[in-house]
Amino acid sequence: MTDVMMMIVFTLLAGLAMPAGALLARIERIHPDWLENELRHSVVAFGGGALLSAVALVLVPEGAARLTASSAALCFAGGGLAFMALDVLLDRFKTRAGQLAAMLSDFIPESLALGAAFAYGSKSGALLLAGLMALQNLPEGFNAYRELSATARPGNGRGRAVKSFVGMALLGPAAALAGYFWLAANPPLVSGIMLFAAGGILYSVFQDIAPQAVLERHWAPPMGAVLGFLLGILGHMLITHGA
Repeated sequence: MTDVMMMIVFTLLAGLAMPAGALLARIERIHPDWLENELRHSVVAFGGGALLSAVALVLVPEGAARLTASSAALCFAGGGLAFMALDVLLDRFKTRAGQLAAMLSDFIPESLALGAAFAYGSKSGALLLAGLMALQNLPEGFNAYRELSATARPGNGRGRAVKSFVGMALLGPAAALAGYFWLAANPPLVSGIMLFAAGGILYSVFQDIAPQAVLERHWAPPMGAVLGFLLGILGHMLITHGA
């Protein structure tokens, strides 16, 4: 299998974790009721922890390595401001899609980075990076589906949301191909995109995800965040040691 085909397969499988998470979220009832409620909050927190790990261990270190301090600060702050503007816009139109935006904001730049890694000849960490992306996308797909279905109008059809997630999974291979053929020649641009996404993700975590994870007199959801971040640590260590 050629490098390009491997890259497409890796990113596609990572992207398909989004509809897989959505299908898991379609399970309506888990008994007893308290377990269903705590599970939902735990999955939300797990996704938040995974996103924070992507920011702390992948997007910021890789992005800051090739930029000056001022450029890095501008890209990072710009991402936060852009997501704040998006949040204001979504609120004005009375729609909730913060989880959806967060899901795409780390999937696309990580796919770009995976494509660039193939172009640089660093294949050893590509499979592990794709695995980390998939494990992040699963809870993010779960959370995004719950968020969208909570405000969906009756009769819209939940299957439509799953189909849209499948369509979004195709953005991964497209971004990887862009990283492989075009962006690899401009490492500072890839770094800027990663830091921009990191700023946006951090805004989304504290604006949309963390408040949803809170559940009074229950302690499992915060541990979900710890486990999500731990997942990122393990993935980062495996990638680093395998490089």
